[in-house]
Amino acid sequence: MNEIARSWPAEAETLLDDLVDLRRAIHREPELGLQNPKTLAKIKDALAGLPLEFREGPSTTGLIAILRGPANGRTVLLRGDMDALPLVEDTGLAFTSETNGAMHACGHDTHVAMLVGAAKLLSAARDRLAGTVMFMFQPGEEGHHGARFMLQDGLIDPLPDAAFALHIMPNAPHGVFAGRAGPLLASSDVLSIIVKGAGGHASMPQDAIDPIPVACAIVTAIQTMVTRRISVFDPAVITIAKIAAGTTNNIIPETAEMLGTIRTLSPHRRAMVAEELKRLAPAIAEAHGCTAEVHIEEGFPVTICDSRAVAFGQSVVEETFGEAAWLTMDNPVMGAEDFSYVLEKVPGAMFWLGASEQGSDWRACCGLHSNRMVLDESVMARGAALHAALAEQFLSEGFG
Repeated sequence: MNEIARSWPAEAETLLDDLVDLRRAIHREPELGLQNPKTLAKIKDALAGLPLEFREGPSTTGLIAILRGPANGRTVLLRGDMDALPLVEDTGLAFTSETNGAMHACGHDTHVAMLVGAAKLLSAARDRLAGTVMFMFQPGEEGHHGARFMLQDGLIDPLPDAAFALHIMPNAPHGVFAGRAGPLLASSDVLSIIVKGAGGHASMPQDAIDPIPVACAIVTAIQTMVTRRISVFDPAVITIAKIAAGTTNNIIPETAEMLGTIRTLSPHRRAMVAEELKRLAPAIAEAHGCTAEVHIEEGFPVTICDSRAVAFGQSVVEETFGEAAWLTMDNPVMGAEDFSYVLEKVPGAMFWLGASEQGSDWRACCGLHSNRMVLDESVMARGAALHAALAEQFLSEGFG
């Protein structure tokens, strides 16, 4: 297996020009949300002629491409997301976004290109595959629950035996893969609180019930709750990012509205935080003669990587690229990822791929979701090669 693993990078390098062209074409025409028809068309064109079966569903423009080897063995899923972010690009690239208000600032264009590269590599090696590979091209990752919809549409039935995803990281060492067992990324829920008082003249607050200081008291109490009610070993991050109240300088408003985000690293903590917030805010509001409505919109679950899958991934990376190509992360990232829906049902893992410019100071690079984010496209060959190596070795050996 070692010799086969080491052959993947060289084979992937022969595809790099095509992967760069595909990535740039997708980058020029970014699409948002669950419907990415232009991106889907580019993917299908790139996959044309390969021995693949396609599955599509009613809820999204997501695509499952299936490659069946000669043996009826295990099934492994490889995933790449397709959608962009609502940003105005400011990179100055020759292939900058031509869609106003949309940009591939999270690297999904590279994820698609790497997955197409893996499909080409594995199709060429089809005769030696000991099972089936599912390539999951998924829209709607940026807050639109695309993976959940694809699961609900039955596109991944029957479920595979393992699932893997790669995510580029522009401010990480060039070409290095990173991962960790357990929580890799946080859950992400939207918190809104509406405090209702009684409006009046700003010069006579005693004749009104001002919701603004009550909202401020709730914000402070939330942070006290985080530091005094929640263990640092199973943490939560709660940020109130917006407070809106009032219309002018001399009117006490009737309502104050808060909007924020809740991030946790376990299902238990996620549930506990929701319960505490629904108790805390109304109680503080009542103490001041106000009422408070708490609404929590559930976002992505915690992204939890199976320990066997991470150990397997580390082994494959080191066999394929050498020991220096792997980094075990000490801590999770508090961002969120809807590959978590797949990992709730299938053992697997997501790995980061450092995409800083080769030779640059990776610490100074613009990060994900920046409208100035750029990356070194050469790492896409490494990503495609790892996808292929993970799939072939898992089909042959499982997690070992």
